[in-house]
Amino acid sequence: MADVNNVTLVGRLTRDLNASDQREFAYTATGVARANISIAVSTRRRNGDQWVEESNYFNVTVFGKTAESLKPYFTKGKQIAVEGSLKQDRWQDQATGKTRDRVYIIANNIQLLGGGNMNGGGQPSGGYAQNFRPAQQGGFDAAPSPSYDDSAFGGGADQGFQEDIPF
Repeated sequence: MADVNNVTLVGRLTRDLNASDQREFAYTATGVARANISIAVSTRRRNGDQWVEESNYFNVTVFGKTAESLKPYFTKGKQIAVEGSLKQDRWQDQATGKTRDRVYIIANNIQLLGGGNMNGGGQPSGGYAQNFRPAQQGGFDAAPSPSYDDSAFGGGADQGFQEDIPF
């Protein structure tokens, strides 16, 4: 039987991505973008009569076009779903001689979920495209318009429905 290394987490980013910090965002020697982010995943458990919330923190590395395109959206408090695999690095600490290790997630897929923290103006922080429309429909500034007929969803005045449902 083959081994399985697959992780799916939903959590919130713990900090803004600092694109000017080489440790957080950089390009590899082959020109591939790399972003290092951290997410907090909270769970609740019962401890006697009280509910206790616990948070776990995970480092995530995102590569390629995903890292480049999501860079402006990696802001503190933004909820994301990460699907990927675990990776472990081991090294010898030069100062102490002890073997050190760290485990992190290599992201295969990232989805931006519900909002982040709200700023003072009531607008979500986190790089949302408020009125996004595909390019063929007018670009980012196009006003949203419904693409359905109100009468098909019970909005019309003359529907002819009976009051009683026969079941």
